[in-house]
Amino acid sequence: MFAVTATRIDPDNPLTGLTLGERPEPEVPDGWTTVTVRATALNHHDLWTLKGVGIREDRLPIVLGCDAAGLDEDGNEVIVHSVLGSGADETLDPRRSLLSEVYDGTFAERVVVPRRNLVPKPAALSFEEAACLPTAWLTAYRMLFDRAGLEPGSTVLVQGAGGGVATALITLGRAGGYRVWVTGRSEEKRARALALGADQVFESGARLPERVDAVMETVGQATWDHSLKALRPGGRIVVSGATSGAVPPADLNRVFFLQLSVMGSTMGTRDQLARLARFLEQTGARPVIDRVLPLTEAREGFAALHGGDVFGKVVFTLTP
Repeated sequence: MFAVTATRIDPDNPLTGLTLGERPEPEVPDGWTTVTVRATALNHHDLWTLKGVGIREDRLPIVLGCDAAGLDEDGNEVIVHSVLGSGADETLDPRRSLLSEVYDGTFAERVVVPRRNLVPKPAALSFEEAACLPTAWLTAYRMLFDRAGLEPGSTVLVQGAGGGVATALITLGRAGGYRVWVTGRSEEKRARALALGADQVFESGARLPERVDAVMETVGQATWDHSLKALRPGGRIVVSGATSGAVPPADLNRVFFLQLSVMGSTMGTRDQLARLARFLEQTGARPVIDRVLPLTEAREGFAALHGGDVFGKVVFTLTP
């Protein structure tokens, strides 16, 4: 079968380890099943794998990709939950992994996953839209509706316009009844965030009209001080990832007046993925897709993500 594979690690030039070509058909363990992939979405996790983050060289070659939507063995339309673990909240299982870390991922014609990891795809969502949900959109859903502790009408600050999680936070926050403010370095991305539904946009680090109820923090070092200053007393910062570097030590003069919710992993549970899909079906909100490419042209999508030239999600498709 055709697949996109990580074959070497290079922290400085990650795309040199990207290989497109034929791979053996996957073996199916007991309790697992095969999904025929129709669409799969690109994440920073895939770039980090090529840089050697979270994976050892001896696990290569491995098929990349966490997200997928496709058909199960009975022809049902499904979404693949990419967290492999056990318990009521599989993200808390200390032995959990994601697809493409221990087991081959979704950038292939077929992917093998535990049966419990399949979620029905609502007919209202296209395969391309559904493929965006398991990583970035599920992370945003959990940040807003599980960890932030907000009521409708609350003001949320999203740090960093443009990425998959950020665009999901804007869309979900708007659909959930929040007032959404967004910061961004790029005037173009701030304008696109406004068009997407943000109530106000600001330059990175700008003084805000008032303090906010919660900050959605995925940037890290570059925005952390601003996140602390922007938060009202008793407000909450929800942290999931740090694309600009590790979060520095907090200012202890402020830390006593905030609630900090650090997500131990991105994404959420299988049940939350099912609820997210239903939420989109009911509200009409849809993922922001930057571009759709055939999987055979995956290198173009990786190059765009690596260069920061993306607003929303890059999706790869496979023909039936």
